[in-house]
Amino acid sequence: MTTLSTLDPRAPFVLATHELGRRPGSTQRVSLTVPAPADLGLGGVVRVPEGADVELDLRLESVMEGVLVSGTVRAPYSGECVRCLEPVDGEVVAEVQELYVYPERADDPDTEADDEELRVEDDLVDLEQPVRDAVVLALPQSPVCRDDCPGLCPDCGARLADDPDHAHENTDPRWAALAGLVTDDTNETGSHRAGPMEES
Repeated sequence: MTTLSTLDPRAPFVLATHELGRRPGSTQRVSLTVPAPADLGLGGVVRVPEGADVELDLRLESVMEGVLVSGTVRAPYSGECVRCLEPVDGEVVAEVQELYVYPERADDPDTEADDEELRVEDDLVDLEQPVRDAVVLALPQSPVCRDDCPGLCPDCGARLADDPDHAHENTDPRWAALAGLVTDDTNETGSHRAGPMEES
């Protein structure tokens, strides 16, 4: 029984594989640019902006089980430096490899099927989830504006890279009373006058 495909052939990440003709060993090269989907990233730390260009350079190969998709994904990312909170931009390059099985193989009672495996539907494959997984794994988990970023001043929050000599006079409150005694002794020594006994 043939089921209708739930995939939209016009969707950005959906590719047609009919050129492979289900001939094991036949290949197809695909290079295209698609808009980044929403929420592609690591929460609020670093992400690929929605709608940004995602470049796909892929090789589709027909195998006995289905279609093997492998290749490279490139996309810009943006976020904040985890040390100083300055904006960080860069490019992520990720490798993707995924096997899409033919429906008849997945439905074969003699074949152990994985509920999470991806399938070829009406000679179409949807790359969005594998691309998401590959990009998220390749994104920097702790982005920095530069490797030696000194971060922020713990006392006032100033960006230390803008002022390398930035410092604060910090006195341990436990020593404050002693510091006052030292100051008083110095003042008394400077203002000391000889008494009557010392003059003789």
